[in-house]
Amino acid sequence: MNLPFPIPKRSVSMACAALAVSLLLPASPAFAVSKEIVQLQTQVQQLQDAVARLQQSNDERMGVMKDLVQQSADSVNRMSLNIDALQKQLQNRQQNQDSKLEQVSGQIQSLNDSLDEVKARLARLEKVAQDIQSQQQSINANMPPTGGGIPADNAAPSMNTPPPAAAPVTPAPAPAKRGKPTAGTPMSEAVPAPQPPAETAAPAAPPVDDLYKTALGDYMGAKYQLASSEFGDVIKSYPDHPLAGNASFYQGEIAYRAGHYDDAIKSYDRVIEQYADSNKVPVAHLHKGQALIALKQNDAGVRELRALIQRFPNSPEAMQARSKLSGMGITVVPKR
Repeated sequence: MNLPFPIPKRSVSMACAALAVSLLLPASPAFAVSKEIVQLQTQVQQLQDAVARLQQSNDERMGVMKDLVQQSADSVNRMSLNIDALQKQLQNRQQNQDSKLEQVSGQIQSLNDSLDEVKARLARLEKVAQDIQSQQQSINANMPPTGGGIPADNAAPSMNTPPPAAAPVTPAPAPAKRGKPTAGTPMSEAVPAPQPPAETAAPAAPPVDDLYKTALGDYMGAKYQLASSEFGDVIKSYPDHPLAGNASFYQGEIAYRAGHYDDAIKSYDRVIEQYADSNKVPVAHLHKGQALIALKQNDAGVRELRALIQRFPNSPEAMQARSKLSGMGITVVPKR
């Protein structure tokens, strides 16, 4: 190619270099962008793989945790069932113990009643024996003394002594009318004048042991209304007798069975206050406390049970009181 002016070689080489650069410049950024995208895609894929592995690891851990939680829940449920079973067993044992204590207390009461009845019978027999002994002594005192020989006045008559003359027979006087005696009749033989009839005395009460035995038999036969009336007769007729304390206690028992707790408490108070030496005092304390608790007077009932434990710490009733207080969640502090 012929140019109107000459071009230096240096300029041609420079132009070729510039053309080559211009041709190469647009292709360089595209290549760099595609490489970065590939790298980003690779990194994203790596991140996705890492996230997938992390998710898988978390799922596995969550599965393990679920299993542990389920096992813990099962253990807690089993423990709860075991605790419920233990509580039921303890309640059953406590109920059985309470029932046994009540049975023992009832048996002791029956023995005490039998002992009281035997004591009353022995006292009655002793009184009868004393009466017989006094009658025998009176008979011995009135008997004439017996001598060793025959008195002289009563000696047999001798063969030469004539028999005594017969005494003249005096005819008996004719019976006279009542009132003024006839002439010749001794005053000792006169018929006494009729006296006005004496006033009829009130019938005496039967012996206390008979009254109490009848009332106790009706109580044991579940004739509570009749037994309560008969126990009242014992208290009315023999207020100072020890069996009157027992009668008051059983009146309280009858009222307690009927749900008349106020009347029962009055009877128990009468036993505790008026018959302090009675063997019914401990059980009267116990049943009074139970009656107060049944009336929702828990503080007064607890005080009564504590008083029982302090007064009679070794009695079966005190054991029942401790069991009752323990069931109410009250700690019994021993007396020091």
